[in-house]
Amino acid sequence: MTDVVVTLLVLVVVIAAFVWNRLPVEVVALGAALALYGTGIVGLEDTFAGFGSGTVVLIAALFVVAEAIDAAGVTTWLGSLLIRFSGTSRTRLMVLMMVLTALLTALISVNGAVAALLPMVVVLAVRLGRRPSELLMPMAFAAHAGSLLILTGSPVNILILNAALDTTGKGIGFFEFGLVGLPLLLGTIGLTLWLGPSLLPSRTPEALPKDLGSHGKTLMTHYLGEDGLSRLTIPSGSVLVGQPVACIQDDDDGGHLHLISVQGPDGKQSTNGTFEPGDEIVVRGGQPLIDAFAAKHGLTQDDDATCGLISSSYGVAEVVVAPRSNLVGTEAYPGMVTESGALVVLAHQHPGEPESSGRSRVTAGDRLLLQGTWSALDQHTLDHNVLLVDSPDTIRRQTVPLGPRATPALIVLGVMVILLATNLVPAPIAALLAALAMVVLRVVTVKQAHHSMAWTTLILVAGMIPLSTAITSTGTAEILAEGMVSVVGNGGHLLLLVGLFVVTAVLGQLISNTATALIIIPIALSVAQESSINPYAVLMCVSVASSAALLTPVATPANMMIMQPAGYRFGDYWKFGLAIMALYAAVAILLVPVFWPLQA
Repeated sequence: MTDVVVTLLVLVVVIAAFVWNRLPVEVVALGAALALYGTGIVGLEDTFAGFGSGTVVLIAALFVVAEAIDAAGVTTWLGSLLIRFSGTSRTRLMVLMMVLTALLTALISVNGAVAALLPMVVVLAVRLGRRPSELLMPMAFAAHAGSLLILTGSPVNILILNAALDTTGKGIGFFEFGLVGLPLLLGTIGLTLWLGPSLLPSRTPEALPKDLGSHGKTLMTHYLGEDGLSRLTIPSGSVLVGQPVACIQDDDDGGHLHLISVQGPDGKQSTNGTFEPGDEIVVRGGQPLIDAFAAKHGLTQDDDATCGLISSSYGVAEVVVAPRSNLVGTEAYPGMVTESGALVVLAHQHPGEPESSGRSRVTAGDRLLLQGTWSALDQHTLDHNVLLVDSPDTIRRQTVPLGPRATPALIVLGVMVILLATNLVPAPIAALLAALAMVVLRVVTVKQAHHSMAWTTLILVAGMIPLSTAITSTGTAEILAEGMVSVVGNGGHLLLLVGLFVVTAVLGQLISNTATALIIIPIALSVAQESSINPYAVLMCVSVASSAALLTPVATPANMMIMQPAGYRFGDYWKFGLAIMALYAAVAILLVPVFWPLQA
């Protein structure tokens, strides 16, 4: 068999395997690379070239940046703005939600934006008395449109950029994608407002994500009843400076005010025995009593805190004592410092009993409410002796808009966008510098950076690059392009764009749009060369068509993410998806030639 025949066979098997959907896509992609090596189509270096490509490095770095933006509380802040300004108006809610989703997608990719906003949108739907199914499909489709606003919106954009550079020596501008992305976004919003009520399915999900937005109040009610809890800071001019800690308990006006802990500026328990400037004291009691105590002693309250439990710098974690835990039989009491010295026990509760205010024995199943800095909670609650109810990271992301690392995260993001927009350095370098800065500035930990990687996407791209190379190097792309040109060539260049759009869009409903782009790009470039069409026009047509993954839940991870929370069925997507698909076709076939003329 000739190299062309072998390449075509591998291509057909790969597409069939993707559609069959019984094998992990990583296995299919890597299997294709190995099959090409085994048949001698590509050499050893080309087989693994994808893992060292700038494209994969760029995509991986953007995953870290996306994780940092979410971890810094930026997405929570954006969600709070949406809730504040949307009100009860369906039109305002849809427009704001879709614009927000598109803008976030442009910065951190479709899957990252949908994953970050999904819990917030579901909670918003419940609070407004709407079904999540009314909002989640428009959100996902807005994300697809938003992926074409700027370069960083999608891995496909990066593939298109690299293809343009390899073919013409000139890339596509950072904001140039917006020439088609902005009309797609506006059209998607318009169709949602017009056709959404009749085409969007009305479904009831089996389960909804946990809403931790009012977590502080819930914990207060559960553990402290009607008492308040406040963290008070001792300024240098306070009358408490230099006084013994016991003076609070002896205060005539103390009433039922209870001192839980005294912590230094580093968040750890103070061991001085006296109050020092900058110390923070955690007190429990009636809120009027706390306010009067703070005023009398010149103390400042943390206005940023939620119920005195959660703020941008510290938070709480609820843990359950595990069976056979080493803690069983020990004593616990409010104000006790844990063994690490970084966490304070705010409350201790036996199952079925009220919260214990004094010393009591720990038994299996007891609940402990711990407070400390977010980093200390992340580090010290992963203990085999206790079972964590809600991870501190999850609580922080839902309850702390613009956390302590939001400023450096936004600065790094802004610098990255400037570098990408101005081409001062290659795109992979700019993104990698941003990812490293996020770790160095402690916006994300190394562990979080590792977890942020969507390995399926990375391995898929790296494994499919050899097949894309083989399609070009063996002449397969030219043969397929000649076939397409011979079929529709007499119909003119616009009909060629129609053919490219249909093939790309249909394939994109069945397999990953990234894999689709890797397969179609070399064929599209051969079509451009065969028909003397501007390569930028065909590449942008492929870019738009690849983003039109709207008709099935398996087309993109974002489509799949919304399926269960919304209660969608497999056949729910195509009705509304076809209307949006018509918009994509119009943009790809009619608008693309306006900005990138077919005759270069």
